[in-house]
Amino acid sequence: MQNKTECSAFVIPIRDCLDILSGKWKLPILGALMEGKKRFKELERSIPNITPRMLSKELRELEINQLVKRTVYDTVPVTVEYEMAPYGHSLKKVLMEMKEWGAQHRKRIMTTDVVIENVGEVEY
Repeated sequence: MQNKTECSAFVIPIRDCLDILSGKWKLPILGALMEGKKRFKELERSIPNITPRMLSKELRELEINQLVKRTVYDTVPVTVEYEMAPYGHSLKKVLMEMKEWGAQHRKRIMTTDVVIENVGEVEY
């Protein structure tokens, strides 16, 4: 078993990552922006069921953490574009691995013939 220092060295960076990416919407937003620049409405349309208020809040948090870049153009009306910031691109490998794992997991769970009985009686 690992000692406390080794365990902390493993867990703390993972916790930091989860703190930044947690929630229902941040990963779908980043996934949509991996395809390229998008205006607010384009982004909203590409993520089913997200409200404009929630999208705005999550984009602000992602921008604060330097994962998303917001560009405002001096047009009438004002045009705002969002894209992955250079630092955000460092997550591409992680996001692709999560996508791959999720697809494999979904396939595994959806095709499993195992019936779980007596779930309440599971012993640990």
